[in-house]
Amino acid sequence: MQQAVSPFTPAGAQHRMVDVPGGRIHLVEQGAGPLVLLVHGFPELWHSWRHQLPALAAAGYRAVAIDVRGYGRSSAPEAVEAYRIGAHVEDNVAVVRALGEETAVIVGHDWGSTIAANSALLRPDVFSAVGLLGVPYAPRGAMRPTDAFAMIGGDEEFYVSHFQEPGRAEAEIEQDVRGWLAGFYATLAGDTMPASGEGSVFFVPKGGRLSDRFVKDRPSFLTDQQLDLCAAEFERTGLTGALNRYRNMDRDWEDLAEWDGAPVTQPSLFVAGELDASITWLADAIEAFPGTLPGLVSSHLVEGSGHWVQQERPDEVNRLLTTWLRSLDDPTPPAPTRTR
Repeated sequence: MQQAVSPFTPAGAQHRMVDVPGGRIHLVEQGAGPLVLLVHGFPELWHSWRHQLPALAAAGYRAVAIDVRGYGRSSAPEAVEAYRIGAHVEDNVAVVRALGEETAVIVGHDWGSTIAANSALLRPDVFSAVGLLGVPYAPRGAMRPTDAFAMIGGDEEFYVSHFQEPGRAEAEIEQDVRGWLAGFYATLAGDTMPASGEGSVFFVPKGGRLSDRFVKDRPSFLTDQQLDLCAAEFERTGLTGALNRYRNMDRDWEDLAEWDGAPVTQPSLFVAGELDASITWLADAIEAFPGTLPGLVSSHLVEGSGHWVQQERPDEVNRLLTTWLRSLDDPTPPAPTRTR
């Protein structure tokens, strides 16, 4: 089934719906060659990869960006537990199969990075390499996630804890979806994020809202028309499907007990904005890469970029992705590299 083409669909790209065990996944594909599956994060859509689709296609790859379950035109099951990590892995495998392929390289950003890493961990027979943007791979740890998050922040509430209760975050966001998204995107973008020391957006003041610390500037990567597109989709679907990913972190922890501390061994890439707060509070995960990502080919911090790295610095990210993808075919790849 063809979908209406958005104004941000790259020339030559096609929208499709494919069947997966949990329903249907909407995707946008461009190019021919080895399959590269692109998985977005929160709160985004396939559209976050609009700059990568044509670049990867021009480099000789079949680039496919999905709407993750619960987002956009993809199915949104009602049950909270339908968003556990294994369900997302099954969706990704089913997309690869529906496209007539046996294997793929998988690349994810934000929550998509975690989904991509676990897809590679659980199905190494399908995902031959993994690219992680913004959020580093962190294997299952010893403590239940919600217990760990409850210990963070003192009198303030860590945002992941804030998202746990069904309906709570939705009540804040869905009053003004467009305004909330604009503030969230801006607060984590390199050119509009608040100065350090002004209070972290990752913590909610007692009795307050997450948006209380949002900035009101517009980041350079986001136009009114692009914001309108994202807001219209989330106004149509609501935010529950997206937030349900956060509400499954304890279930993930239980489901991944067999893989406690397990490394992802396939060839990998890590890219993050140098101003992304994730690389600060997940610094230990990055330092652990020699053990957790033994196949790491290269690791890069992109100058001046915040969290939305593939949108804020598309040319640099495209160069890093295509260089890494080409290295996968090199029988004698270079030693792992790190750049800023």
